[in-house]
Amino acid sequence: MVRDGIRQFVVGNLSTNCYALVSEGECLVVDPGADGARIAEALRDVNVVGIVATHGHHDHVGGVHALKAATGAPFAISVGDAERAQHALELSSHVFDVRSGGLKDAPAPDRLLSEGDVVRVGSVELRVVDAPGHTEGGIVLLCDDYAFVGDTLFAGSCGRTDLVGGDPRVMAQTLSRLKMLIPPHTALLCGHGPATTMECELATNPWLQ
Repeated sequence: MVRDGIRQFVVGNLSTNCYALVSEGECLVVDPGADGARIAEALRDVNVVGIVATHGHHDHVGGVHALKAATGAPFAISVGDAERAQHALELSSHVFDVRSGGLKDAPAPDRLLSEGDVVRVGSVELRVVDAPGHTEGGIVLLCDDYAFVGDTLFAGSCGRTDLVGGDPRVMAQTLSRLKMLIPPHTALLCGHGPATTMECELATNPWLQ
């Protein structure tokens, strides 16, 4: 039985962190970048009520199609990255190998997310925070104790800005804003690599100095 809490799956050839947030028998899957059918099988004991991508790169949406087919859960992504997600493989093919792993472009979203929207699962409410820079439409999902930060912020680093849609100036503005919005005690659940805390990153991350 899958218990309340957060379960992590590391998927795809870029080792993307996919998270399953379970509350009161309901589940929200964040960033299924690959292995959508495997994720669905692992979560068969809960009701998957939603799928959210923090941005539209292939390694964060490549498993949405299979996961949605298996669960029927609606897919949500930001207004700014909705079209990118539906052409994710083509847009990434000149930089990454997207031919393996059964990846597919994301389907058309069932919900478009914007700043201030709330995504609910069980008793948990996640607030949508716009976080462009890595892509035009990147978002962070923030609640009281943790945040799904996608590829905006990593332990000791931040997301790259040299891919199509990236902008170093915009990323700097986003990071400056997140320093003010995210309380220090908040756990940061990153799109790649280990989790961290805002307190740790404020003290050690050169991109937040």
